[in-house]
Amino acid sequence: MALLPNCPTNQSAWMNDNKKSMEGIVVSGIQQLGIGVKNVAESWKWYRKYLGMDIKVFEESATASLMLPYTGGLPRNRHAVLALNMNGGGGFEIWQYTDRIPQPPVFDPILGDLGIFAAKIKTRDAHYTHSWFLEEKLDVSDIQVDPDGRNFFFVTDPYNNIFQVIESKNWFGNRKQHTGSVYGVIIGVTNIENSRKVYSDILGYDQVVFDKKAKFADLAHLNGGDSIFRRVLLKNSVPRTGAFGRLLGNSEIELVEVEGRVPRKIFEGRFWGDLGFIHLCYDINGMEELNSACAERGFPFTVDSFAQHEGNSFDMGEAAGHFSYIEDPDGTLIEFVETHKLPIIKKLGLFINLRKRNPNKHLPNWMLKSLSLSRVKD
Repeated sequence: MALLPNCPTNQSAWMNDNKKSMEGIVVSGIQQLGIGVKNVAESWKWYRKYLGMDIKVFEESATASLMLPYTGGLPRNRHAVLALNMNGGGGFEIWQYTDRIPQPPVFDPILGDLGIFAAKIKTRDAHYTHSWFLEEKLDVSDIQVDPDGRNFFFVTDPYNNIFQVIESKNWFGNRKQHTGSVYGVIIGVTNIENSRKVYSDILGYDQVVFDKKAKFADLAHLNGGDSIFRRVLLKNSVPRTGAFGRLLGNSEIELVEVEGRVPRKIFEGRFWGDLGFIHLCYDINGMEELNSACAERGFPFTVDSFAQHEGNSFDMGEAAGHFSYIEDPDGTLIEFVETHKLPIIKKLGLFINLRKRNPNKHLPNWMLKSLSLSRVKD
């Protein structure tokens, strides 16, 4: 493993400068992956059964009025659920338009196209999970081994979303189910060095696990997977802090750059919220400082609820906070959420005010585990 091999020659000085410019900002990990669907109830039932996403953080029908740059300039009505898996990892924001028919890609995306191609879901034992998925007659690949020596396989849900189910040792809970939740994503990019200005410099994935260029046997069965790719796997070298750092856990970003063809944008000609992986969201603290840090690096906020609500929290029904968006160099949407209020034990009306806590300090395990009281059972 290496730290930022493509950074300036004096890596230590670069890392110190980058750390200093990110002072006052806590990136706690992947809070959720947005998934645009046709039917929230149907999709969520599948994700509960096969990916353990059965903890409801919030469910809300409302108007998305702040995302105008990505919704055709008009407010759009939607229904959304934020769901977690108590084994740890990021959640899913399962998102459905209610005033228009969500659109599929205008072409058949292939590996290397620009945007989130696949989500990474962690498992303790890929062979065990693979066997169960086969019994359930899911659309799965054979077991593969990635360049880091880890077992994994791909599964495609009924809605054409691809998940890489990959072995991990990073867990929060010990529920007897096959998977944890979001462990990262595979993202198609045009230039890996440019992309790392977001994923390494801002999001903190400073550790290069591998950086290889080849035709990869473990990707060959994917649509377009027989091309030559440069493939870089990034992780965070320092464990995530922040209120939800233990639950969200460490994560990884895999950047894929294709050779020999011009990649297309997966969301070309479509709106945010249309079908597929719509954004990658990070739980953060220090929204004002982050705004400055992103602008300094050339990635200004394109949506900012803090500015549009004059510093007041954005009400998300059972939760509240600030959110903002930036685009990576290829237009992939990265969301930041600074949570202010979150339900812990809804039945007792118990909420936690995160503005009164040390932003670097983890919430106690008992408080995080109390989220399991919001489990949805089928």
